[in-house]
This record gives sequence, C-alpha cells and structure tokens, in this order.
Amino acid sequence: MKHASQKHGMSERSACKLAGQARTTQRRESNTSDDEPRLLAQMWKLSKAHSRYGYRRIHRMLCADGWRVNHKRIYRLCRREGMLVPRKRSKRRRIGDSSNSCVRHKAEHMNHVWSYDFVFDRTEDGRPVKILTLIDEFTRESLCIHVARSIKSEDLIGLLVAVMLERGMPAFIRSDNGPEFVAKAIRAWLETMGTSTLFVEPGSPWENGYIESFNSRLRDELLNGEVFTTLAEAKYLAEDWRIMYNTERLHSSLNYITPQEFAASCAPYDSASLRLQAHSSEASTSLALASPLQLR
Repeated sequence: MKHASQKHGMSERSACKLAGQARTTQRRESNTSDDEPRLLAQMWKLSKAHSRYGYRRIHRMLCADGWRVNHKRIYRLCRREGMLVPRKRSKRRRIGDSSNSCVRHKAEHMNHVWSYDFVFDRTEDGRPVKILTLIDEFTRESLCIHVARSIKSEDLIGLLVAVMLERGMPAFIRSDNGPEFVAKAIRAWLETMGTSTLFVEPGSPWENGYIESFNSRLRDELLNGEVFTTLAEAKYLAEDWRIMYNTERLHSSLNYITPQEFAASCAPYDSASLRLQAHSSEASTSLALASPLQLR
C-alpha cells in the first residue's frame, strides 16, 4: 500500500479507500509469538495421538506439560490448522419415569453405584465380538473391559467376583434389561452378596447415561479407529485403552483430572469394605463357583 501511494502520488487515506481496506491495516504489526512453531508441533502431536480430543482437553494437556497459554489461543490455532473436532448432532433428551435412572438415583461416593453394559464389534474376519464394560459412576473409573466372543451370566459372575475382590463391593449396580443382567443366576448372586440391582426402564438408555457415555467414548476413540485382526489383539488394545482412560485421559466432568487422580482424592467409604469383610475370601470364592450351577 505504501509503495502504491508513493508511485501514484496518492495519500494513504485515498489508497486505503480505493483498496477497500481500513487504515489500521497499514499500522498493525503481526504479534505472532516466537514459540508458535513449537506450540503447533506439540498440538499436532497431541491431536494425532488423540484424534477425538477437542481444544479444551488439548489446552489442559498443554498446561500439564508446562505451557503457559490461554485456551482462546488454542482454539484459534486449532481452527486455523483444521484440528477442531466436528460436533456431533445433539440428540433429543427425554426424561423417563423409572426411579432407577442415573438422575434420580445418583452415586454419592466411591463404590456406591456401578453400572455395566455390552458393546458389540467385529474382528477382521467378520466374527462378532462382545465387550463388557463396567464403571464406577462416582469416580468414572473403568473397572473392567472384557472382550470375548460370547459372555453369559455365569461368565458375568466370575468377572464381577474378580473386580469385587480387588476393589470392594458396590451398594448398587445399574444396568439395562439385557438377558444376561436380568438372569435369575446373576440377580440371586448379587442379592446374596448384598448388592442391590437397579434396572432402568426398558427402551430408555438415557437413564443409564454414565455407562452409555463411556461406551460412546470407547467406540469413538478405540473401536472406530482400529481393525482387530484377532480376538487376542482386541483384548490387548481394549485393556491398553482402559488403562489410558483411567490414568491419562482428562475427564471434563472431573474438572479435567483423570479418574484415577479423582479416586485418589476421595475419602474411603467403609460400608462396602465392611460388607466385603463379612464374606470371607473362602466363602466368596466358593459362592462364585457354586452359584452359576446351583442357581440355574
């Protein structure tokens, strides 16, 4: 612009008016920071490692790595570089009538309410894969991701025994009305162990929102991005993702800390441990082995 005004003998005002530009464009200097190339390189590294992470989570991870940067700047850079994650279309929200929903019967402490569900996928040869997911609704921890071709109620009891012996017993366990969850064997066994069942209203997955949200993250971040050649590969990758979810993935509803960090900050709750002590390890093991056979 300065060259044009000197060449044609025009004032800056006239040259800007002719070009359709504001005069401030001739005075404002670029304030690009010297650290922007390094920042972009780190952002691209995080974006490639976690393709479904939005700018807020990337900002938190950068801050955890020692960067002093505003979240608005991260948003601008993500938008400019094409790193923004496409938004999903919002689903219509409804309120069910069941008193067992995650809104009306909300977890208040660790091991208060667990929830479990099934997710389905396929290996490369087209054979189906059944995945059991189990979470603690209060801490958001993933307690188990079990991958198999088939999972029956007897298998479900064995998996719950393993988790309970390691973590303690929940007061409630929430699920939909799948045949494995409503089976007499699993219901009678949970009643014997002192854990109450919470079945959401049929056809109302929004009442089991915590596990449905977890399943959405599992599918979005793992299942949709991997081709499982074998069942063993699916098991390994699922467990690796579960560990990452608990120890590295920042959870927005936990103020952007990991579920493991949040669980470590929670005060221990004695009710579950007292009920677990009431059942000796020998009695628990024998019950777990006998129940599937006795309760058929």
